[in-house]
Amino acid sequence: MHSVLSSKANRLFLILSGFFITNAILAELIGIKLFSVEGLLGISSMNWTIFGVENIGLTMTAGVIIWPVVFLMTDIINEYFGKKGVKFLSYLTVGLILFAFGVIYLAIYVSPDLWWQNESGKLGTMPIVENMQSAFSRVFGQGLWIIIGSTFAFLVGQVLDVSIFHAIKKKTGEKYVWLRATGSTVISQLVDSFLVLIIAFYIGGDWDLVRVLAIGTVNFIYKFGVAVILTPFIYLGHYLIDKFLGKELSKKLKHEATSV
Repeated sequence: MHSVLSSKANRLFLILSGFFITNAILAELIGIKLFSVEGLLGISSMNWTIFGVENIGLTMTAGVIIWPVVFLMTDIINEYFGKKGVKFLSYLTVGLILFAFGVIYLAIYVSPDLWWQNESGKLGTMPIVENMQSAFSRVFGQGLWIIIGSTFAFLVGQVLDVSIFHAIKKKTGEKYVWLRATGSTVISQLVDSFLVLIIAFYIGGDWDLVRVLAIGTVNFIYKFGVAVILTPFIYLGHYLIDKFLGKELSKKLKHEATSV
């Protein structure tokens, strides 16, 4: 019997897809936590003033820690499996993110066991939690507008990324991997950085537009820096994949990815 795993191309797509989907869902789930980049690095707060909004520092959601993996996977899938591969995974990922939040909301609203709710948080060496149900709901119960904003911005960013990537590749051919990978990521993340905040906190919340623009600018500065830093890893990824696939199969996949 022919196995889907007998093809190196299929195995590669499954591995890349697994990392792509897992990291996207994890980024959504842990995105509720904010952290200070200055605190992480042990430096003083930036205290920037952007668009008249004062005391803006490098405060990020925890989701950005693993978003670089999504950037990297997007560009590599683009290279070997083309627009159809990235769009298929993007639509699938959005569906799975919404499914994950549906399950989480179901878990929030089922009746908690009284011992678990009131006593289990006081056991062990971890900090005491007086009400486990409240803690669970607060951590996992992200607002509807945040979910809508993040998933919509993700989808728009991915479609924009794949379109720009292939537009650059058609102009440059196999040269300038850094340009199509980094360029498409930077532009798509420029849109993503502002779109998610506008939907989640301006349309769905009570933030002023200038605050949305200020925070979005800081987020984009971070994402731009990450995109540049990741460029060598894109070349490393290409090298490892080409070695795994072999010269002929690698060339065939790249040609097919450009032609579809």
